Formats: sequence, C-alpha cells, structure tokens
Amino acid sequence: MQAVPLSTRKTTGGSSEGIAPFLQLPHFSEAVVKKIARKKVRTFQELQDMSLPDRAELLAQTAGFSSAEVQDVEVVVDMMPSITIDVTCETEGEEGIQEGDIVTVHAWVSLKRANGLIGALPHAPYFPFHKEENYWFLLADTVSNNVWFSQKVSFMDEAAAITAASKAIEETMEGSGANAKDTGVAVKEAVKKVKDGARLVMGKFQAPSEGNYNLTCYCLCDSWIGCDKKTTLKLKILKRTRAGTRGGIVAEEGPVTEDGVEEEEENEEEYDDYESEYSEDEADQQDTEKKGAATNGTVHKKGSSSESSGSDEE
Repeated sequence: MQAVPLSTRKTTGGSSEGIAPFLQLPHFSEAVVKKIARKKVRTFQELQDMSLPDRAELLAQTAGFSSAEVQDVEVVVDMMPSITIDVTCETEGEEGIQEGDIVTVHAWVSLKRANGLIGALPHAPYFPFHKEENYWFLLADTVSNNVWFSQKVSFMDEAAAITAASKAIEETMEGSGANAKDTGVAVKEAVKKVKDGARLVMGKFQAPSEGNYNLTCYCLCDSWIGCDKKTTLKLKILKRTRAGTRGGIVAEEGPVTEDGVEEEEENEEEYDDYESEYSEDEADQQDTEKKGAATNGTVHKKGSSSESSGSDEE
C-alpha cells in the first residue's frame, strides 16, 4: 500500500485525501504544502493541472526548491497515472437484463501518463525492493455496500494483455454469430486499444431482483494516492419473463397449458360434487312423475334444468 502516514490522509477543505498525495513527491513535507497553499494551490489536482513553467516557478520561489529538486518533482508528476473507465453490462443474445440473468461485464480501463509510458514503477524510495503498480476494477452497489464484480488489472505485461483481449473478443464475436471478417476487425481494434494503454476487463455476475440500480465502477491503485477513478453506471433489471437467457418463451409455454388442463379437471370435479347434492328423495319423486317415459338422457336433462332453476332461485 501507499507508504505515507495515515494521519496525513485526514480530509481537508479541498481534498478528501488530505495532504497525503503531496507527500508522494520527492522533497515535499507538511511545511512545503503549507507554503504553496498560500498561493491558492490547495489540492494535488491543482498542482498537476499547472503548466510546467508555472509549477517550476511555484516550487522554486515559494517552496524554495533548487533546480535539481524541481526536476525530481517533475519526473514523478509525469510518471503518475491518469485512469479512464468505459463499462457496459448486458445479457448476451437478449434485449435488456432480467432478474436471474447471467450478465456480462465488458469494460476498458485506460491509462495515460504525461511521460508517454504505460507500464512504469512508482516512485517509492523507501520501499525495500521494486514495487509494481496493481489496479483493481470493482463494480459495486454503494447503497447495499455490495461488490457485484471485481478483477485485478495489470499494465505491466502488454503481450499477455494482447493475447487475453484477442481471445476474449474472438469468443464474444463468434458467440454472437459474427462472420470471420467482422471478428478480425474487432480483434484488431482490441489489439490497438491494448497497445495504446487500455486493458480489457470481462466477467459475469447474476442479475439481482427487479429494480433500478445506481452502481459505481471503481479502478483502485495500490501504489498512488489520488489516482483512483470512479464512474457511475445505471442498470435497469426487468421482471422475469423468460425461463433462460435463450429460447425462454417456448420453454415457458408448457406449464401454462398444463395449468389449464388442471383447472378444467377441477371444474369438472366441482360440477360432479354439486350434482351429487340432490337427495335421493327428489330423484324418486321425478321418477314417479315421469314413470316409464324417462331414459338416462332424459333424466340428465331434467336434472340439469332443476339445477339451473335452483341456481336462479338462490
């Protein structure tokens, strides 16, 4: 983790990280931070956004740095990363995301440095050995305090990143039914992005219950303070209407038909029970009145008429 005192990370009026980001720079101390604050440079971002001549003048005249010390600061400032995130979530092969779906996360995490490098070792003079930068991509719901998806990101090995991105894009394109030409174009674009300093992050998670979710995407660095990046992602989860991510409508029609059959059978049983409520005396009386003229069909017909009239009276 970042080798600066925890006490320096207390929130100040201009920065949630306190003066800790300044202390990553060579020759900086709390006294130096107070001096440049008098010149209205109170946050580390304001120091970074200054032009090279203005920053050199501030450090030389206000902080009292020598030209060599100013150059040391410039080397480290140019080495510090700037991160951007581009992320999407979808259910492959379907329109919209429904509760219970297996959702695919597709994100490009891009890194830029003022010195033009992609992979670099951070400034850590008190560390006992070379420290490599490590980044973590997180997709989280800050309301419930849950992390939905996480993955480590490395910018050190470009060849490995190209191989991984090419394979992932190729599998995705083939799974969507794309032809060989379109797949080749997509792979070339991915390779170019990796060479320009981007890394592909892909993974899956199961969609939660129906609702609208305001998620936050983080890219956290373990080597620099003030270089973490976050962006928001609005995700709408729809009510479940399919049995699976593919062909769900057909699979769902079967149970509906079975329910209809069961309901019809239940209605027939109710009819039989209702018909059996008539007493044997009533049946004997009807037989006496229509003696010799009744048949099974005729009796059923008369019974039906009685049932209807009885219902009307009730």
